[in-house]
Amino acid sequence: MNRQGPDDGSQYRSEIFYTSEDQKKVAEAYIQQLNASKLFKKPIATKVEPLKEFYRAEDYHQDYAVHNPNQAYIVYNDLPKVAHVKQEFPTL
Repeated sequence: MNRQGPDDGSQYRSEIFYTSEDQKKVAEAYIQQLNASKLFKKPIATKVEPLKEFYRAEDYHQDYAVHNPNQAYIVYNDLPKVAHVKQEFPTL
């Protein structure tokens, strides 16, 4: 909880924001499914909350990994996670 790779703090908390009750139910059901599968060592800590406002990130943040594939943070933190997900879920 409150961590992404080497980054630590409440701003790194994973969260799903929903705009309808159907989205909320789907998100909660999927989290339950992942927890029940025991795919991960610890329970999913992602919060599910209603969307109140949306702020678009600056342009240089858009598709950051695509535009900066050799940036150290991407190479050491993000690419291994993406590879792991692709290995665990090859049909995605």
